[in-house]
Amino acid sequence: MLVRDSTGVRADAAGYANLRTKERMRVDHASRVGSITKTFVATVVLQLAAEGTLGLDDALERWLPGLVANGQAITLRQLLNHTSGIYNYTDDQALNRSLIRNPRRVLTPVELVAVATKHGPNFDPGTRWSYSNTGYILLGLVIEKATATSLEQELRERIFEPLALTRTRFPAAPTLPRPFAHGYLPVANGLVPTPNGKPADVTGWNPSWAWAAGALVSTAGDLARFYEALVRGELLAAEQLREMRTAVPIPNSPSQYGLGLASEPSDCGRVLGHTGGVPGYTSIAYSSEDGGRQTVVLINTSPASSRLASRFGSAFGSALCR
Repeated sequence: MLVRDSTGVRADAAGYANLRTKERMRVDHASRVGSITKTFVATVVLQLAAEGTLGLDDALERWLPGLVANGQAITLRQLLNHTSGIYNYTDDQALNRSLIRNPRRVLTPVELVAVATKHGPNFDPGTRWSYSNTGYILLGLVIEKATATSLEQELRERIFEPLALTRTRFPAAPTLPRPFAHGYLPVANGLVPTPNGKPADVTGWNPSWAWAAGALVSTAGDLARFYEALVRGELLAAEQLREMRTAVPIPNSPSQYGLGLASEPSDCGRVLGHTGGVPGYTSIAYSSEDGGRQTVVLINTSPASSRLASRFGSAFGSALCR
């Protein structure tokens, strides 16, 4: 857990980064951070919008013709705020079973989109809200089409390097930058067996299945710096930051969702950020609305038990508001 504010940075770590070697967790250990990736990808899209390379209300069909049915009716904005209606490919159980059987399998973004398009849309574009990882896979492809470069290069040159996020990567391979925290699925996780009653090490699972929706690797310190810079306007012009923070309601929740940025209630007002979860890792990163305080929690297990989630939720809320 790390807290960054005007008084400085306070951070601490507990537990093990590697259960086999008994290496202790350190604050600078890198972790997979899952859907926090979406805020980074959305930031690149908004930068390209500010430069006039693309428009938030461009039709998906303009950039990726023929890839998605009804692409003319779906806008980039709807992909960013999860109102496109496109089926979420990670809900496809056949895909999930195949990944569990072969976790080192490499999947291309187009293959991931094809999994989603086998299913009909959840609703007409712009009429409802439903979280869709597919939308961010499509946005990654749009970025690559609009810039004629890789998504990794755009993230590195536009965000990682300008902010000196030296421990943040968008890897194409399963390797993480040392030192890193191994990720574990707990006993009785419902996905993979855990021989001898020990958690399963899933660190080496290939991240290609998550790509622009969740393949980022980072540290608590780098994430705090990113959200501080983002909320304070260091990465986006005022107009684009206003667009990012314009949120739609999430059904049956006090939370709201902007363009790759969640808005959540807390004891000290609304906070901005994102959560992430991929096999073996859970991440939470939020900033105060003025950018004056960031709190990050990285946990090297997922899914977390209800007891663990409750303890971390309480600690996170306390750290966020004190």
